[in-house]
Amino acid sequence: MLNPAAIDVPPAAAVANRFNQVRAATVALAEGLSPEDCQVQSMPDASPVKWHLAHTTWFFETFVLAAQPGHRPFDEGFEYLFNSYYNGVGDQPVRADRGLTTRPLLERVLDYRAHIDERMAALLAGGADGNLLALVELGINHEQQHQELILTDIKHAFWSNLLQPAYSADAPVADPTDTKPGFVGHPGGLALIGADAEGFAFDNERPRHRVWLEPFEISTRLVTNAEYRAFIDDGGYERHSYWLSDAWALVAEHRWRWPLYWRAALDAEFTLSGEQPLRGDAPVTHLSFYEADAYARWAGARLPTEAEWETAATAGGLDQLYDAAWQWTGSAYLGYPGFRPSRDSLGEYNGKFMSGQMVLRGGSCLTAPGHTRATYRNFFPPSARWQCTGLRLARDA
Repeated sequence: MLNPAAIDVPPAAAVANRFNQVRAATVALAEGLSPEDCQVQSMPDASPVKWHLAHTTWFFETFVLAAQPGHRPFDEGFEYLFNSYYNGVGDQPVRADRGLTTRPLLERVLDYRAHIDERMAALLAGGADGNLLALVELGINHEQQHQELILTDIKHAFWSNLLQPAYSADAPVADPTDTKPGFVGHPGGLALIGADAEGFAFDNERPRHRVWLEPFEISTRLVTNAEYRAFIDDGGYERHSYWLSDAWALVAEHRWRWPLYWRAALDAEFTLSGEQPLRGDAPVTHLSFYEADAYARWAGARLPTEAEWETAATAGGLDQLYDAAWQWTGSAYLGYPGFRPSRDSLGEYNGKFMSGQMVLRGGSCLTAPGHTRATYRNFFPPSARWQCTGLRLARDA
């Protein structure tokens, strides 16, 4: 299980309060959506809102409540139905088939949430040791990850809908910045990265360790829509010299010519608030790693490594770190020196995905408040475009 000595766990009352707030925030994201909206799965990488509501509840029942004496499952079939990828727990449905699960009804899933919330409240009120609180804290952060996924998945679903409806008139967006374009230099040298023992962090953020950095420069802000438009206008999607081999094959196969939600006229984009005029000074979003890498080559730069990004983020002088778009790095997602996943089922949370993924740093306008930090290691396959992902440039000094 988790080692409570490795995590600075807040008091039980604080954990209970955060649990209630986060659980309520997830349900609020589904308000205004119909049962049909909550059922749809627009592609294999996305999941229905109903599934997110159920899976985050499954997490608390499976990893917290099931270990308590006298536990009785809310529904025995849910252990299988809403398992995502935890083979140590048991089998799970094929991910691409989540949208076929029309039963249980949305109402039943919401009853499931209420039932588990009630049991969790009683558990936390009765006193909890450090290990249990660490599990709950992990579940809270896991749910915050799914809150962002709810928004990115429903955006893709609504974009795929022939009517292209809006999710909300006041949905969060990646705002422009007043920061002027430019680069901040770093002398390089020996640096410490990774999370220490203070506060919550996922296991893949540890252990804190030393890295050597050559002198580098990193851009003060994210690449904008207007800047990315210049890459398109210059034939960026038509010149193989900017693209990695796998990327060039995808560009040809899927006829990529612009970011995922841009219109062909390059003057508008689909957002959670429906179609909106393209703002040239706003950060470009919904780029794959391949597109970010190609743009950086075109611009005579490169993507920062995750060690460069973290070191520069803690040094200061950078804007749009956590509230605009996740930023692709040039680093493959691997374990830090000394990383060891736990031997129980929770060891599958991050460690099993350390192959074929690239690291993103920072956070986006869709990320749950309070969920980001400089050491956070997000990761997705290099072809993923439906997340709120952009880029920050770097170059050798």
